[in-house]
Amino acid sequence: MTRVVIIGAGPAGLAAAAAAGRVARVTVIDDNTEAGGQIWRRTRNAWTIEHPGVETKFQARVIAATQADVTIETPDSCERLPFDKLILATGARELFLPFPGWTLPQVTGAGGLQALVKSGLNIQGKSVVVAGTGPLLLAVAAYLKSKGATIPLIAEQAPAARVNRFARSLLSHPGKLWQGARLKARLLGVPYRTDCWVESAEPGMLRLRTPGGSGSQPFDYLAIGYGLWPNTELAQLAGCRLSNGFVEVDAAQRTSIPNIYCAGEPTGIGGVDMALAEGRIAGCHATGQPTPPLPNRAFVQALTTTFALRPEVRAVATADTIVCRCEDVPLSRIQSCQGWREAKLQTRCGMGPCQGRICGPAIQTILGWPHQSIREPVFPARIESLLT
Repeated sequence: MTRVVIIGAGPAGLAAAAAAGRVARVTVIDDNTEAGGQIWRRTRNAWTIEHPGVETKFQARVIAATQADVTIETPDSCERLPFDKLILATGARELFLPFPGWTLPQVTGAGGLQALVKSGLNIQGKSVVVAGTGPLLLAVAAYLKSKGATIPLIAEQAPAARVNRFARSLLSHPGKLWQGARLKARLLGVPYRTDCWVESAEPGMLRLRTPGGSGSQPFDYLAIGYGLWPNTELAQLAGCRLSNGFVEVDAAQRTSIPNIYCAGEPTGIGGVDMALAEGRIAGCHATGQPTPPLPNRAFVQALTTTFALRPEVRAVATADTIVCRCEDVPLSRIQSCQGWREAKLQTRCGMGPCQGRICGPAIQTILGWPHQSIREPVFPARIESLLT
């Protein structure tokens, strides 16, 4: 029986497991305590895999990957799992762009604050400004409002003309139009301002910028996110080819390595529906089952175009703004270097606990330097695990 290992138990990974588990022996690995990923964390939508051919390993972090096996570390063990087919459904993380004040404790990622609330943080009566770019802002604001937060403003950096054009395009996507209408109803009375971005933050007060000037906005929390950044580290470690920052796949979600597939956000930021479709395709093709067709990607392209970052947002960090939070490295020290490798050697930027997952994308966005250093272990690991 074919051995299929799936990394990630979000929508793409679960869809792949449901498809592959019909005919193969499947192991799903995720570093969370339960299935669902960020999208379905602690909700009724979180799937439970109940097929006898599917095994789940939670709180398991993949620290190394080859074209034949993966090495996983759990709280009390480490093991290598061989596979015939590997499906990478590693998702994406929020893109954080440094600005003066972004290290304040009241400033979090948009999805990060949502996760904290889902884990028990009480925001009843708190004033939460939601800022950044993309439809995720609306979903986060609606969720926080449902938990008792006051949302004084949603600040979207994209120009009004692009956002309005995108809204009209939803007429060609009835499902998305319905989702948008439901969000709008839940956010009735919440101001939504385009051409607006966070310039700086001080305790209790934000400085917001528009093309016409700047102004102040009081807040208890700032939930900010400038889109998503694909988690491609494991794919790169296994030797898969990337294109424009995403894992390159064919119509069957197969990467440049024949026995390795990839589905969901690492192949292109497309949302939950696209992730589900790609997961099903990968799970079916990897196990020799009839492969369903891939949905039209026009909506994904529209998202990318509409919410592309404006130059002003890329330039909000000042010389003394901390860019690498793990090692307290300001932008001025990084700018004095000629590239990522020199910055890493001279400043330790990217060498802290996050291993460049926060500062790497930020520096690439601000300075255009690709994060080139991908090696084992992908995450910090115990010494005994490195000896396995």
